[in-house]
Amino acid sequence: MNTMLALFDLGGGQILLILALILIFFGAKRIPDLAKGLGQGIKEFKKATREVTDEIHNADNNPPPPAPKQVASAPVEKSETVPQATETKV
Repeated sequence: MNTMLALFDLGGGQILLILALILIFFGAKRIPDLAKGLGQGIKEFKKATREVTDEIHNADNNPPPPAPKQVASAPVEKSETVPQATETKV
């Protein structure tokens, strides 16, 4: 957490000012709703990330399914038929 604050170079006074502005803009009644929505969004994001990583790990552990076997059919004999020429009268 400290590295994130150091990244933006925020001090205690600036954080209090930001929190005061949020309170003024959104009001005291909306802040819990915003925090709840933000918490649910983070929870869903973590769940989706965990599912993807689990699926990747499971794909590495499970061997690929065997390829379907091709059924060998009896060789088809080709009949040597010559196409008959048809005469057309004009």
